[in-house]
Amino acid sequence: MDNIPFLLAAGAMLAAFFGVSYASQKFRLPSVLLYIALGAAVSAMFLGNAMVHVAAEIGIVLLFFILGLEFPLARMRSIARRIWPAGLLDAGLNLGGAAALALVFGLDPVAAFIIGSVAYATSSSICAKLLDESKRLASPEAEFILALLIFEDLVAPVLVSFIAGIQGGGQVSGGFMAMLFLKIILLAAGAVLMGLFGFSRLNAFIGRYMRNDFMPLLAVGLALGYAGVAMALGLSEILGAFLAGVMLSETGRSPEIEHLLLPIRDLCLPFFFFWFGTSIQFAEGMPLVGLMAALVILGVAGKVVTGYAGGRWFGLSPKVACRAAFSMVPRGEFSAIIASLALPPLRIFSGVYIVITAFVGVYLFGRAGDIANWYHRKWIQGPVAAVGEEQRRSEA
Repeated sequence: MDNIPFLLAAGAMLAAFFGVSYASQKFRLPSVLLYIALGAAVSAMFLGNAMVHVAAEIGIVLLFFILGLEFPLARMRSIARRIWPAGLLDAGLNLGGAAALALVFGLDPVAAFIIGSVAYATSSSICAKLLDESKRLASPEAEFILALLIFEDLVAPVLVSFIAGIQGGGQVSGGFMAMLFLKIILLAAGAVLMGLFGFSRLNAFIGRYMRNDFMPLLAVGLALGYAGVAMALGLSEILGAFLAGVMLSETGRSPEIEHLLLPIRDLCLPFFFFWFGTSIQFAEGMPLVGLMAALVILGVAGKVVTGYAGGRWFGLSPKVACRAAFSMVPRGEFSAIIASLALPPLRIFSGVYIVITAFVGVYLFGRAGDIANWYHRKWIQGPVAAVGEEQRRSEA
């Protein structure tokens, strides 16, 4: 690719992304998976390509910046109060359970933690897209599913920063952990203070100049700049980008700012998943096949248990909680982000895991309604009808 003019390469890649995105819409497949598959298919041509990596960095920074725009501080507190029991169960079963399973199969603690982090988060983009396409955004379980996804979205940047710190050469010790959390606290505190005492006063300014061409410069500059501050502290750029979005959300103008940035994000984000695909090299074969099989089973079971138990705690009926439980299996963008920090063997393993669980999750999502109906007839209506019949017999 080095001999091809930059503009020609960029144009060809964007045309390929268009084709992939169109195909994903046509065949109702997650575009994330097709971007990764495309990157893996042509990895020999793009491995180590600086242009792709820079575009990927910008895309992932804008993804988390826009995500941060959705979380003003008041909303973050409200979500935490309602969803924390299900969120802790989710982390325990899917992050902790997967990490423990990796340890049983002989991986070292750092590798096991990376595997647990890859297996943890449901794909927000895949689930949101499926909810929208199936007309279930107004369903009773949608609020619970989205709340749990938000909880995972808040945890993911911290996981990435922790893994980035370890992969950057830090040793897992008390001092390292204390310094890491001190940096995270300082970065978050800076964002909170600037949000509350700075950006919260810019509502009128943002509203007055929203349609001017310099507003995207302010937003993108803030996203890249605070992401750079995070990197300078040895943390993940996505944590800085997310906190930059939280800062700007305090202006009360999140929808308008998001509308400005979505085209830029949509232009750059496919490069990240494509770049992740190019980093997956299958020359050495697929490692740890036994662990893969066990992890996929645990990944499905863990999300089903989390969805059902968490849904019941959230106030859903048994039938609706069952429908939610089978709608949360797909892994996607956050797993890919975490996997991109791993060494090549784990990156291959993680890439295959993401693809398998995403396809299984899409299938289960489509069958969630039928499964919930069967469960309701068999285990809810059936026992109730039996009790009613017994009562009628005793009265007779």
